[in-house]
Amino acid sequence: MKRLSSLILAGLLVFTLVLPEVSAQEAKTADLAQEVKSAILIERDTGTVLYEKNSHEPLPPASMTKVMTMLLIMEALDEGKLDINEKIRASEYAASMGGSQIFLEAGEEMTTREMLKGIAIGSGNDASVAMAERIAGSEEAFVDRMNNKGKELGLKHTVFKNTTGLPEDGHVSTAADMAIMAKELLKYEDITKYTGMYEAYLRENTDKKFWLVNTNKLVRFYPGVDGLKTGFTAEAKYCLTATAQKDGMRVIAVVFGAPTSKVRNAQISKMLDYAFSQYQTHPLYQRNIAVGEAEISKGSLKKIEAVTSEPISLLTKRGEKIDDIKKVVTISKNLKAPIQKGDKVGTIKLMKNGLLLQERDLVANRNVGEAGWWTLYKRSMGMFTRSGK
Repeated sequence: MKRLSSLILAGLLVFTLVLPEVSAQEAKTADLAQEVKSAILIERDTGTVLYEKNSHEPLPPASMTKVMTMLLIMEALDEGKLDINEKIRASEYAASMGGSQIFLEAGEEMTTREMLKGIAIGSGNDASVAMAERIAGSEEAFVDRMNNKGKELGLKHTVFKNTTGLPEDGHVSTAADMAIMAKELLKYEDITKYTGMYEAYLRENTDKKFWLVNTNKLVRFYPGVDGLKTGFTAEAKYCLTATAQKDGMRVIAVVFGAPTSKVRNAQISKMLDYAFSQYQTHPLYQRNIAVGEAEISKGSLKKIEAVTSEPISLLTKRGEKIDDIKKVVTISKNLKAPIQKGDKVGTIKLMKNGLLLQERDLVANRNVGEAGWWTLYKRSMGMFTRSGK
């Protein structure tokens, strides 16, 4: 089975039918992002597009590239392939990275947690490459994983050539694609512990203590902002993929090509103001909530929990209420081992008056290996015993 992430998004962001389809057009008349090349504003749980401007235009993303880098790091942590306290060794190549960096020395070791701080807060190119080499063996192999992940997510116009966003021909993304990546990254709630920090230190208790200050100043100056990633090069200009949460509603705003950091922050703030003043989220489920059981054929376990793959909410205009929502859970039949944690095992549908509002995947909450012959033998004997009573 494909991993959950390959099934969540097969194209543009999911649109909930609860919200009037004119919402994005309404926002367009408000001119929320006049001074940037492209932009998009979405509600995180539903993926509803609240505003967009040239959101499918391929442009250099600069260090917003690290949204995908962090996504693959968080995925490796979630799958148990990486430990947050594991010490990561910096190669000579990683230490040689230019641009923004945390000044790793060849052979220096930092924990995954420290590397994540260096990437999320300080936009460290050296830390990004060091983590890429740990996870995939080389930066080139990690870039292949980045592009494969992009295909799984249904990204339409994104091509990665490196892990950092340093200028390279053909290294491009779009506002819509960045929003999809951010939506996926925010499934891993721990990420905002890093992206939401305004300042931190590395190499504490040494004579090389290093102060990190978040390149995303909105973390400090806009209430509720806790991520995600800035970007700047001479070609890309000032870019930002931002997220904020207020009253149970999380939104994602992306801008490419602002002329200054001040304009970038002002345009993002304007979009966030619009989202929080006009819309509200009605949370129904958090991620990893069990809503059913799945039977596994010939597995080391006979049953596992089917859990929500991501937060599930409904979105309305502010002040509107939701009622008479019917939840329909369907568990897949004929599931056979092996099953990996995160594999799709069913769906949950939200219905109102016979109309489908949303459909989301349910996934396995754990790995299930194939049962050995002795386990299968005991099960078959148990069946015979029961049938003879």
